[in-house]
Amino acid sequence: MKTEILSAGEIQAALNVLQNGGLVAFPTDTVYGLGALAFDDAAIKSIYAAKNRPVEKAIPILVAEPSDLEKVADSIPHMARIFAARFFPGPLTITVPKKDTLPQSVSATPIVAVRIPDNAHARALLRAAGPMAVTSANISGQASPVTAQEVYDQLGGRIPLILDGGKTRGGIPSTLVDCAGETPVILREGPITLDQLLAALA
Repeated sequence: MKTEILSAGEIQAALNVLQNGGLVAFPTDTVYGLGALAFDDAAIKSIYAAKNRPVEKAIPILVAEPSDLEKVADSIPHMARIFAARFFPGPLTITVPKKDTLPQSVSATPIVAVRIPDNAHARALLRAAGPMAVTSANISGQASPVTAQEVYDQLGGRIPLILDGGKTRGGIPSTLVDCAGETPVILREGPITLDQLLAALA
């Protein structure tokens, strides 16, 4: 497979790839992500193949706007809506009950993780494409890439398209919070603290 690198502004080219079941790597607010359309089961399975990713690891969903939560989640907890309004876009990932129409390849459980990246290129793609299943654009176990060239070095020949938006800032992954209970439960520590989450609820 030939891997093409285009400017991050080439949204139509990315849509052509995605709508034909292909994968696109693109910059987010931390590292480069590798994504497929969130409702395309075969394409999501090809993410696992391209990355040598263990199939039991769920893949988060990225969306462009807080209102897009409705497209991928059912019975959204009030807490999740508050966090989305307060912290999206940004380094917070929330878990919500997933829509039945989302494929099992995204998550084998009834829950899906969702966030909005604070990156203009990523959000432009997500506005055009709709919700996407996205994970870091690397071979599993290797370093997460912060440039298009670093993506190519790992995934060249495995994916059709990389959108080059320059160097991303890297850093630690987003805070992952379970919103199902009475109080938030942090599943992965990140830039947003429990105190900040509790303050938003107050």
